[in-house]
Amino acid sequence: MTTTAAAARTDDQIQRDVLDELAWEAQVRSTDIGVTVHDGVVTLTGWVDSAARTWAAVRSAQRVRGVRAVADDIEIRPIGPVDVTDGDLAIAASRALEWNSFVPAERLDLTVANGWVMLRGEVEFGWQRRTAERELRRLRGVRGVTNLVEVRPAARPDADRVRRDVQRALLRGIGTERVTVEVHGDTVTLSGVVRSWWERDQAERVAWSAEGVCAVRDELLVGG
Repeated sequence: MTTTAAAARTDDQIQRDVLDELAWEAQVRSTDIGVTVHDGVVTLTGWVDSAARTWAAVRSAQRVRGVRAVADDIEIRPIGPVDVTDGDLAIAASRALEWNSFVPAERLDLTVANGWVMLRGEVEFGWQRRTAERELRRLRGVRGVTNLVEVRPAARPDADRVRRDVQRALLRGIGTERVTVEVHGDTVTLSGVVRSWWERDQAERVAWSAEGVCAVRDELLVGG
């Protein structure tokens, strides 16, 4: 029996909790997902009927204490006849972006092939890129999203100011000083240790929200 060094939890305990979390999550609720754990690394197998459920399953596993990483081996199998054509999906995806007031839909372009959405274009902020992808993953019939949107800020960021702003936002949001923030040009690098995948996601969200940031390198470790 293996014990995770960071959280002192056995793989068996983590496996049970991940299975319970998958059963609890209303967006998943699938008995066709298998869970194996080795040294705190969770592997999800089986199948679901949409990319949205795959995304929800991965996020569910990441919420469990002691999980160090998640490998997604889930297969997407639409249930029943596929009644959503690529044309229908392209229209729905375009409207989803247009209806989101935080996404500059006029600067984005998308194509759909076999249920897979390819997203291109330019945005001013990194969080707009993440928001656009999240909107598309929720659509019925989407099998996956390739996000090729480039972040091009209106002005070059001041590295020292960005570092200070991100560090302060991290203290406000997740209350930790164990995250090191480095800024080189328009790229933010996060390193150190956080207590959960939720904190890691929040730290990355904060970094992407800084003005002028084009790229975020997430080197954070999830530990105790």
